[in-house]
Amino acid sequence: MNKVWFVTGAGRGLGAAIARAALADGDRVVVSGRRLESLQGVFAEYADRVLAVALDVSNEAQALTAVKAAMAQFGRIDVLVNNAGYGQLAPFEENLASDAEKQFATNVFGVFNVCRAVLPVMRAQRSGHVFNVSSMGGVLGMGGAALYCASKFAVEGFSESLAQEVAQFGIKVTLVEPGVFRTDFLDASSAAFGARGLEDYAAFTAKVKGASAAGNHQQTGNPSKLGAALVHLANTEQPPLRYLAGSDAYQQVGEKLNRMLAQIEHWRELSCSTDGA
Repeated sequence: MNKVWFVTGAGRGLGAAIARAALADGDRVVVSGRRLESLQGVFAEYADRVLAVALDVSNEAQALTAVKAAMAQFGRIDVLVNNAGYGQLAPFEENLASDAEKQFATNVFGVFNVCRAVLPVMRAQRSGHVFNVSSMGGVLGMGGAALYCASKFAVEGFSESLAQEVAQFGIKVTLVEPGVFRTDFLDASSAAFGARGLEDYAAFTAKVKGASAAGNHQQTGNPSKLGAALVHLANTEQPPLRYLAGSDAYQQVGEKLNRMLAQIEHWRELSCSTDGA
């Protein structure tokens, strides 16, 4: 049976690639984003197999309205892809409190808002698949991206817990943990840098900005291949809770987990020493 997808942040980058992959597989797709006209232009060739809806994921009312429009058009939602997000970069102290609030409003509370709108539909169907796009930065911390990593770590904990809650309704949850992909993620239109400009961090911040500029549009990951991978997972009877996308994510996360296990074992005796009366 052909599926109905609901993809956030679908105007460009990974979201657009995922939507196109689903369409190529014969499915129908609700594409959402903040700029409706842009969405309509990107997906005009797909005619009535695509519904474009305006959605700022940080706005809960818009999420509910977008899902109502999707149901009116297609009658069901089989796959949700929470892809909308951006990176708030620079060392933690160079970011304002308002920068942290904006980062979490999109990357974390945006996921909550869309899940809150879609899950009742999937529960009624007793089926569905939620893809929450995290990052390898949701498993390993990265200096110069403290707020971004914190937001993705939050998505990881939420998704792992959610998966246990909704499995009883036939709903599956998969965390997508991409490495670096050739998108606009490092552009000024997507990434944001803290602006406090603290002298103690000057050299470190310059290094982070330099690495970002050098890597922009040179990343190894292919968005189209990620889209095809998600279509494959959506058609898998028992998909994984976590899917590492890219050889860099596979390598770096694997190394982190090995280090973590070694440290846990090193301090095992002290850990267990707290048991008992």
